[in-house]
Amino acid sequence: MSGIQAPGVILDVDDTLYLERDYVRSGFNAVGRFLSQLGVIDAGAELWAGFEAGVRGTAFNDLLRSRGLVAKVSVDQLVTVYREHEPSIELLPDAKRALEMLGDRFIGIITDGPSASQHAKINALGIRGLIDHVVVTSDFGPGFGKPHVRAFREMEDVSGLCGQNLVYVADNPVKDFLAPRELGWKTLRIRRPGGLHAGCEWDGETVSEFPKIHEHQANYEL
Repeated sequence: MSGIQAPGVILDVDDTLYLERDYVRSGFNAVGRFLSQLGVIDAGAELWAGFEAGVRGTAFNDLLRSRGLVAKVSVDQLVTVYREHEPSIELLPDAKRALEMLGDRFIGIITDGPSASQHAKINALGIRGLIDHVVVTSDFGPGFGKPHVRAFREMEDVSGLCGQNLVYVADNPVKDFLAPRELGWKTLRIRRPGGLHAGCEWDGETVSEFPKIHEHQANYEL
């Protein structure tokens, strides 16, 4: 990572610094522990098996129906357990090395998602002390998630940097890069094997992990 020229490096969290599927599994395990207090066995494993099979958005509803719990437990209860649990996740080795090597730069985070969940992830990854400024877009209230520009403008204000002096590193081309490109930032996609948005195509610069960034410096002079 030596030789990076952009004085400000702004990072996404999910599938950028760690694998989001690890958080999903951690959350399902937390839900399983909660339900075990009601005598429900292996709920976490059932949820994870469904996720692996492609279930999205209906996992808790499906579980409550399959276990006959609709009258005893609400989906909202399970969502709260999932979002507020202390996650068992780890910073990916290449992300850890990158943060260490970028120590002399302004480092920020812009991430979408429920406030409690995203802040818990950052704390669990142990990176709070390495980051100069964190923006969880849901802290603004509804309607300010990516691709809204507000978080990126705040990062410019806090860092004192703008345009080509900032690079946003993230994973989801559907929403992550519209606002920073509008502001003239550099952008870089990390497309990790196992990432939830790895199947999305994008014609911009892409790497599979942080250490390979230096191989692309000629293209965007980070």
